Amino acid sequence: MDTFALIVTIAVALFFTYTNGFHDSANAIATSVSTRALTPRAALAMAAVMNLAGAFLGSGVAKTVSEGLIETPQGSKGMGILFAALIGAIVWNLVTWYFGLPSSSSHALFGGMVGAALAGGTQVLWGGVLDKIIIPMFLSPVVGLIVGYLVMTAILWLFRRSNPHKAKRGFRIAQTVSAAGMALGHGLQDAQKTMGVVVLALVISGHQTFSDPIPVWVKLVCAVMLSLGTYAGGWRIMRTLGRKIIELDPPQGFAAETTGASIMFTTAFLFKAPISTTHVITSAIMGVGATKRVNAVRWGVAKNIVLGWFITMPAAALVAAAAFGIVNLTVL
Repeated sequence: MDTFALIVTIAVALFFTYTNGFHDSANAIATSVSTRALTPRAALAMAAVMNLAGAFLGSGVAKTVSEGLIETPQGSKGMGILFAALIGAIVWNLVTWYFGLPSSSSHALFGGMVGAALAGGTQVLWGGVLDKIIIPMFLSPVVGLIVGYLVMTAILWLFRRSNPHKAKRGFRIAQTVSAAGMALGHGLQDAQKTMGVVVLALVISGHQTFSDPIPVWVKLVCAVMLSLGTYAGGWRIMRTLGRKIIELDPPQGFAAETTGASIMFTTAFLFKAPISTTHVITSAIMGVGATKRVNAVRWGVAKNIVLGWFITMPAAALVAAAAFGIVNLTVL
């Protein structure tokens, strides 16, 4: 197996992780920044550290990505498929970041893998795609919306007799904890997705088998790149999540972050399902905002975001398929 192809593929995977970090940093900190619970730089630094820590909490999501979605042949063709999948995901990340659209880096990666596999004539494990990707893609936003609404309703009831100014001050402090939990969940979910891709590259090249544990260096470099990307900051998307959907106050920010973190930990540990942190926190913000009044949520903005979710996988798949075609003609 060409060692150069392996090195290039791993380097591209790490660049994808970096784009994932700055694309999705808003997921962890937009609410706490918009409510002024944390300054932007302090929030980004905290998120970067917690992303790093979260990456070492498990490996179930990584196993799902590496083994459960596509069959990749050994040798240069398999590496070409993986390389093309990453190109599709990176291109979609950059396009949606430019337009400030909080789409899912995770589903861009999955779409890229499916598109490249189909273009390369490789089997797609549709059962795994359905169970681990499609069903959670539809369920997680619904759960986020409902749980966010219920959590915020409970907070409003519990603090109904509290002094509003004191309560907001307390929730502003509490948001440092909920934002940290959100960032930890982001590391747990998103760093593992790239770990799965790197492991797949090592398996294709014959350096590892699926039964081997994930090497420590793989965990470390994926976690570091995600953290560096997070610290770079995704200001365009942060404005969309923090301000354009709804003007959040500290109790609402705390409720949204607590909801998002809880769902991410539950799906990672219980179901080993790679869900989208973007879908979860965005839907949680919508659910929390709806407790104020339904029209407090800017549903026009929400509609555009949800539309972006639906086109992410096919768009990334098309780019990945085109990338494989180019790789196949020029290299393979």
